[in-house]
Amino acid sequence: MPERVTTNDKAALHALLDAVPIGHFGFVEHSSPVVMPNAFVRDNDDILMHGSTGSWWLRKLSDGREVSASVSILEGLVYARSGFESSMQYKSAVLFGRCVPLKGVEKARALDLVVDGLLPKRLSELRPATKKELAATLLLKMRIDEWSFKSSIMWPEDPEEDIASDAWAGFLPIVSRYGDPENSPDLRPGIPLAASVARLRGSKTF
Repeated sequence: MPERVTTNDKAALHALLDAVPIGHFGFVEHSSPVVMPNAFVRDNDDILMHGSTGSWWLRKLSDGREVSASVSILEGLVYARSGFESSMQYKSAVLFGRCVPLKGVEKARALDLVVDGLLPKRLSELRPATKKELAATLLLKMRIDEWSFKSSIMWPEDPEEDIASDAWAGFLPIVSRYGDPENSPDLRPGIPLAASVARLRGSKTF
């Protein structure tokens, strides 16, 4: 369905990348395909991902090989009057590019972006990263060379002859929300709930 695909709507792509924290990264290793899930954060037109310096696959990506990434979000179920026309409401994107490892000041800045991207407004509540922690972290920037974005429609597209049937048709949204925070077992008494956590409680995750 090429009519649902765009390579020009960068605002829609950015909105999806900002809403979904997990992507699946594909590459070739020893002539075999490999796909790995990992958290990421958008940095302008690029994406950042991090992990341990001991991660074999992140080290592989740091050599500049070609990599693809897929990101998707399921928003609901579309109930048509036939199984053939029933579908899902979703948004998805496929990205292609190469990764470069970040170092020094650029690495420290990127790590701050990752923390604040995955844990909104949390960075100001934390101590700075130590030199040891920075040394143990591999931070990659994936420079996006090509991409495509796809979005499905909400309502069923039943043919006229099916609309006359008695079967229900419509849309069932899927809503995911943050629940109630739970204190760490070793939290010292008297420490209030962090503001960054309180602002998310009960809100939609995407």
